[in-house]
Amino acid sequence: MAARTSRSSAKDRPSYRCTECGYSTAKWLGRCPECQAWGTVEELGGAPAVRTTAAGRVTTAAVPIGQVDGRTATARSTGVDELDRVLGGGLVPGAVVLLAGEPGVGKSTLLLDVAAKAASDEHRTLYVTGEESASQVRLRADRIKALSDHLYLAAETDLSAVLAHLDAVKPSLLILDSVQTIASPEIDGAPGGMAQVREVAGALIRASKDRGMSTLLAGHVTKDGAIAGPRLLEHLVDVVLSFEGDRHARLRLVRGVKNRYGATDEVGCFELHDEGITGLADPSGLFLTRRAEAVPGTCLTVTLEGKRPLVAEVQALTVDSQIPSPRRTTSGLETSRVSMMLAVLEQRGRITALGKRDIYSATVGGVKLTEPAADLAIALALASAASDVPLPKNLVAIGEVGLAGEVRRVTGVQRRLAEAYRLGFTHALVPGDPGKVPAGMKVTEVADMGDALRVLPRGRSRTPAKDRDAG
Repeated sequence: MAARTSRSSAKDRPSYRCTECGYSTAKWLGRCPECQAWGTVEELGGAPAVRTTAAGRVTTAAVPIGQVDGRTATARSTGVDELDRVLGGGLVPGAVVLLAGEPGVGKSTLLLDVAAKAASDEHRTLYVTGEESASQVRLRADRIKALSDHLYLAAETDLSAVLAHLDAVKPSLLILDSVQTIASPEIDGAPGGMAQVREVAGALIRASKDRGMSTLLAGHVTKDGAIAGPRLLEHLVDVVLSFEGDRHARLRLVRGVKNRYGATDEVGCFELHDEGITGLADPSGLFLTRRAEAVPGTCLTVTLEGKRPLVAEVQALTVDSQIPSPRRTTSGLETSRVSMMLAVLEQRGRITALGKRDIYSATVGGVKLTEPAADLAIALALASAASDVPLPKNLVAIGEVGLAGEVRRVTGVQRRLAEAYRLGFTHALVPGDPGKVPAGMKVTEVADMGDALRVLPRGRSRTPAKDRDAG
């Protein structure tokens, strides 16, 4: 009798659930321990009874993995080569892709372009917008020439209506812009909340797998740059892509964060303009300034974005400071690394003219250089600006610089040199033992900053560094 009373009291005990993420607890809390939201825990009633799941009927029998037909997972091209590069060949039937980026970066423009190019007689495309009206999307489609008879457009914010459109259109590709604007009437909470995002994503993933339909979901990001919504969303989808770019620059990058069907070290390059967005098979030209004569304070380097080498230009300018604390301004470069290069030049390179001057450093074309391989180019650009002497023309510098002044090896030196030579650069400064170099390119191996600074005319009186000519 006592045991029965204990079970009934546990059943009748009220429970509470967070309206944002669905976290359940036996007592009220002011702050949800799961999503850290305040004031979202509400009483539901009786606590859910503990259930056990018995073995049921299987849908398909387990077979040896060698007998599974892999042809059904063959990727289909999106019609956009740069996006196919990041996806690993295209969209796999049943795959769900999440494309996240900041507002105004061009997510909707890219997705609409993909929707039109992927549509064909055999493969219909359904574009569902939850942020704009159908007429607004049509105006953008006219501007970027993304019209197709097999592209269907719907403006919906209700999950059940989206599923009804799938039954009516039977598309091969679904594009939803965006997942945070769709809500299910069966789930409490506003659109974009954690519980709503989880329910909408789960329903669309089930529909994609059941129909063999590829799905592209646009996602928002927070002010910190993380994908908005529960972290579970990134675990549920098959591919996570990050759409990056400075709104004041033309370049846009699509990076693979997660990919169940390919590698995540590929990067797609796009150019955003008034007529839409286009892929850039050779984007290095955006990051260079072609001049007839060399200018002090500029140096070229080759950075790796995934597997893709990009030639970029670093610029530096030093002027006499008018204030007690000289300015240090950077754009496209990490302030901490520029400060380190200034310290190395002063202590190891014996350049004392930098401490009391305003220093401005930047990259060309809006590219961001964060990898250590750009250290040598940053240091040489600063040294060239301080001495007001230009570096030799057609020179690229590749290497990481340590605090002791040594130039360290970096990955992909041969790939970087091949890209520089393809663009017409004939002289390179690299760390020791670069491997096979392109025929006709002069490669100078430098061990420390002392060797590297000898390329400036004022340092030629010292012992020359070790030169290698391929041939």
